[in-house]
Amino acid sequence: MIVRRVLSAGLLAALATASVSACGAQSSEQPAGQAAAPAVASAPAAATGPAASDAAPPVAITDPWVKTTKKGMSAAFGTLVNNTDSDITVVSGTSPLSPKIELHEVVDSKGKMIMRPKEGGFVIPARSTHQLQPGGDHIMLMGVTEEVKPGAQIPFTLTLKGGETLEFTAVGKDFAGGKEDYQPGKDMDKDKDHG
Repeated sequence: MIVRRVLSAGLLAALATASVSACGAQSSEQPAGQAAAPAVASAPAAATGPAASDAAPPVAITDPWVKTTKKGMSAAFGTLVNNTDSDITVVSGTSPLSPKIELHEVVDSKGKMIMRPKEGGFVIPARSTHQLQPGGDHIMLMGVTEEVKPGAQIPFTLTLKGGETLEFTAVGKDFAGGKEDYQPGKDMDKDKDHG
């Protein structure tokens, strides 16, 4: 009887350890609707040893999401995080969802809020963050090739000055905000259509 209880307890401990190990080995994909974990920049080959895994990634993005759309244009948002002692600049982006992606800002031009490409890209200050949000800086997707539904998993690659990349998956989210619809040829004050 005692041997059976000890064996059962040992078996339970082994199974618990196996389950915890299996959780750690699961893929990084997540169910639709859950917040995305921070994505990290691909590290140079020299920084891929055991010591590199203990350090924070140089650049990451938290809570990346894409505005749902049936066609046309959309935008991606999140918080870019710089874990280094130097400024980092995002210079371009790609995604299989769109043949053309631009880094955009929203600025006041003669009393009207307009959206335009961000000269020089997004600068993430050293040891700081840079917000990508509706009504501000964002990743603009033009000529979206398929419908983006809530919970969709959209892959992105951002290129940093120097050639490093940041790969991440953004989640599709409904967002009405200021009635943005990301269609070309309209000004934000009149139609509230750009993010």
